[in-house]
Amino acid sequence: MKKLFFIVSSLVAVILVISIINYERSLKDSSPSKNIVNPPVSEQKPAPLQPIPVTDRIGYTLQNNELNITYDNGINWVTVPVVVDHLFSGEYNGNKTELIPDSFILSDKSAAFLTTIGPIKLIASLDNGATWQESIVYENAPAIRFRKVDFLNDQFGYVILSGDRTMSQEWSSIFITNDGGNSFREASSPGTTRLIYNGSFVNENIGFLSYGVINPEEPDFYVTTDAGYSWNQASFTIPEKYHKVFVTAEEPYKEGDHLAVLLNQGPNGDYMGGKVKGKFISFDQGLTWKFASEVAPNDEP
Repeated sequence: MKKLFFIVSSLVAVILVISIINYERSLKDSSPSKNIVNPPVSEQKPAPLQPIPVTDRIGYTLQNNELNITYDNGINWVTVPVVVDHLFSGEYNGNKTELIPDSFILSDKSAAFLTTIGPIKLIASLDNGATWQESIVYENAPAIRFRKVDFLNDQFGYVILSGDRTMSQEWSSIFITNDGGNSFREASSPGTTRLIYNGSFVNENIGFLSYGVINPEEPDFYVTTDAGYSWNQASFTIPEKYHKVFVTAEEPYKEGDHLAVLLNQGPNGDYMGGKVKGKFISFDQGLTWKFASEVAPNDEP
């Protein structure tokens, strides 16, 4: 009898526990449900374009992996139809957040950009970016190191290129346009394979090419007086005091009735801190040059 009573009591206890558990579950299930709403994912907007100034109003930016130009200090922008990587291709390891100096023109009158992968091209606009034209400067150029473009007027301009460098030797050439950049002709070469330092024209006939980048000991400077059809090596009369001091010719410029040019001290100069330059002048269209004076950095033209 006691055994039976114990079995029945145990069954009642089990049933009671089960009932309590089911009751608690029913309370949870009957409680108001809550809808979990994830906060909206905000779309990340690109950062506003910030111009790199060329003049007070004119500038450009390479943000978002595209080239944009502005003529009103960033209020309005025009996208240039170029691939940004093509602006830096070749032997260039510098800063790619800014355009390579001298590889572009950006002014009130014109915008022009050199692309140096595949055929060397000039992408240009004469109407503030409303329309663009593309012209081939050179069809089969090697990997480019030095690049420069400039125009003296609406029609006459030039492009200087160098590349395919091996140690201290490379190919270099200058290309001339007389139709505003629609077409280019390759000028003759001075015949040197030294690394080019710089080059320029002071008018449509007289131009210069300066060579010697690695350990120069004297200026290696060539002049054309017939728009690049022929070249002659210029000569410098350098006082003994400045031998192996002023060694690299920069861009000549007009000064009154003559031409003037600054010679710097090259990459290893240490005379007066290495910053002083020598000014030389020429009265025969740049064929011969005579020393005029020392020029401190703050006195450069």
